[in-house]
Amino acid sequence: MHEIVTICIMAAALGMDAFSVTLGMGMMGLRGRQIFKIGLTIGAFHIFMPLLGMATGQWLSSKFDVIATYIGGGLLLIIGVQMILASFSNHEDDGKLKPVGFGLLLFAVGVSLDSFSAGLSFGILGTKVVLTVLCIGFMSMVLSWLGLLIGSKFHKYIGAYGELLGGLVLIGFGLKIMLPL
Repeated sequence: MHEIVTICIMAAALGMDAFSVTLGMGMMGLRGRQIFKIGLTIGAFHIFMPLLGMATGQWLSSKFDVIATYIGGGLLLIIGVQMILASFSNHEDDGKLKPVGFGLLLFAVGVSLDSFSAGLSFGILGTKVVLTVLCIGFMSMVLSWLGLLIGSKFHKYIGAYGELLGGLVLIGFGLKIMLPL
């Protein structure tokens, strides 16, 4: 029972990270179908990444933990800068990074890299693999949907500045990840 509580707490923490980052993405004024797909993709990556982390093993944990932190933070910075640049653009479809296709994959990888590190820890501790990854994936998916929905609703009140604010939020989280204070 103690292990299940620990897994749920860790899943909630990883999901809250996804929640806070998706608040920024939600300010792009996304539609319901987009929100559903983004949350589902983030949930899937929050299943895959811990599995990958568990499989990688203890000997890579110290090296990859630092690399994963910088990659995840860097991806959020890139997406944030793209959103800020897009907020100043008058063109609707000017090739900006969007939460579809490759842009969605980049976003999901950036948000879920911390799950890789958590997977390394869980792998070292020998936790129940299926329970762990399903709990992390489910919690991250639900909290991502919540973040996207709240961000999307907030977008209606701030209009064109939503994408700018969302980009600043993503940059802030990218820097927070890369520069722990």
